[in-house]
Amino acid sequence: MGFLSTVLGFCGFGVGISAGLVIGYSFFIYFQPSDVKDPKIRPLVDQDSETLQKMLPEIPLWVDWINKFLEYLWPYLDKAICTTAKNIAKPIIDEQIPKYKIDAVEFETLTLGSLPPTFQGMKVYVTDEKELIMEPLIKWAGNPNVTVAVKAFGLKATVQVVDLQVFALPRITLKPLVPSFPCFASIFVSLMEKPHVDFGLKLIGADLMSIPGLYRFVQELIKDQVANMYLWPKTLQVQILDPAKAFKRPVGMLHVRVVRAMKLRKKDLLGASDPYVKLKLTEDKLSSMKTTVKHKNLNPEWNEEFDIFVKDPQTQALELRVFDWEQIGKHEKMGMNVIPLKELTPEEPKVMTLELLKNMDLNDTQNEKSRGQLVVELTYKPFKEDEIPKSFEESKTVQKAPENTPDGGGVLAVIVHEAQDVEGKHHTNPYVRVLFRGEEKKTKHVKKNRDPRWEEEFLFMIDEPPINEKLHVEVLSNSSRIGLLHSKESLGYIDINLSDVVNNKRINEKYHLIDSKNGRIQIELQWRTK
Repeated sequence: MGFLSTVLGFCGFGVGISAGLVIGYSFFIYFQPSDVKDPKIRPLVDQDSETLQKMLPEIPLWVDWINKFLEYLWPYLDKAICTTAKNIAKPIIDEQIPKYKIDAVEFETLTLGSLPPTFQGMKVYVTDEKELIMEPLIKWAGNPNVTVAVKAFGLKATVQVVDLQVFALPRITLKPLVPSFPCFASIFVSLMEKPHVDFGLKLIGADLMSIPGLYRFVQELIKDQVANMYLWPKTLQVQILDPAKAFKRPVGMLHVRVVRAMKLRKKDLLGASDPYVKLKLTEDKLSSMKTTVKHKNLNPEWNEEFDIFVKDPQTQALELRVFDWEQIGKHEKMGMNVIPLKELTPEEPKVMTLELLKNMDLNDTQNEKSRGQLVVELTYKPFKEDEIPKSFEESKTVQKAPENTPDGGGVLAVIVHEAQDVEGKHHTNPYVRVLFRGEEKKTKHVKKNRDPRWEEEFLFMIDEPPINEKLHVEVLSNSSRIGLLHSKESLGYIDINLSDVVNNKRINEKYHLIDSKNGRIQIELQWRTK
């Protein structure tokens, strides 16, 4: 009896397991839960940075950044690319149409649409030359509006391009790399392989590409023409800067003494003004120097001196602008004038009394109004051949100060390289303010960037080594929005003791910013003496 019970138990267990599996499988197959929704499928380029990092932690953030930046610039690039495309297409069309007895081919409309191309990846090459080589993989499925009118035998037909797709692998070379913004002089573009071009042509609503053989003929013709012009090693060169000017180094020093102003116009309601003078050289990326403010004075005297490095005395000019200082709001312009350096005799001081003008347009009738006068003394001192400063990379030593440097003094060079992990509470548009002995200099603004790079140099000529002095460096952010309560905020600062610079001649350090969570800034300091 016990044996029979055991056998029946095993049989019941087997039947129960089998029945349970069959019933469970049937429920799984035939009964779907009602709360399950179909997944939403979105292209990777539409995802935000945080989502991309969770999905693909190894993907570089610059891929998403470049695509968003390209989307922002696309309306501006549209016009430039279409103009270039017309210029490239015209000689090709003029060469081909006689073969087919066509009178003319003209673009009626040519826009690239609202969908920009996307970067799928990029190779970057590092070479020993002063250049940057990139090979991005570009894909573009756009919605362009391209309409071409074809005239032949007294008739006119309009052809429309639709469903355009382009896949290309260009090589973009930025060279030579130069110290002036945007840090490269020319762009060279080549194609590493024939581009893939796919599109449709419509004539009076009919798809021309459905004609046997026409699609392949047109596609291969475009590929071959583009490849003949730009397939590596052939290149399309776009010059951004004049390399000769970009590499220019200082060849002299302009000594400026702002003496006084006379008979300035009243700007304030109480019948006075608070004037100060801004001065800078044209074709110079450095920020303007300025005098102190003389409050409630229409005939101010400054007698303040400035030294400015000159790169090209034949083309550069000194701009002098007088402003009325305002405690609240924008400072009001009071007048200006410009002095070409080629009018100065080297080594000879020249005192000049300048009539203040509204602008430098000689035909502007408002320049006939009297705005006062400004008296300045200028002395241009050219360097000798062995005194012309060289870059640190070329000389491998700290540059020497010019010959006119006072005995025992020198030039303090402050090179602001970059910052990292700087972030404001309300906005992050960082720039650097350098303050030394009451003289303030500022870098350019970098918008929406926590890791900005400036590569800007500021020079201070002083009479004695700054052994017991400090240099104040502060990272600030300005909002571009009008009316924002927190329009300016500090992202951190550092006070650098200059005794080490005097003793070592050069230091290049990365400093942690005070009043910043993780912010750091890289500053290079050089003490240049005779």
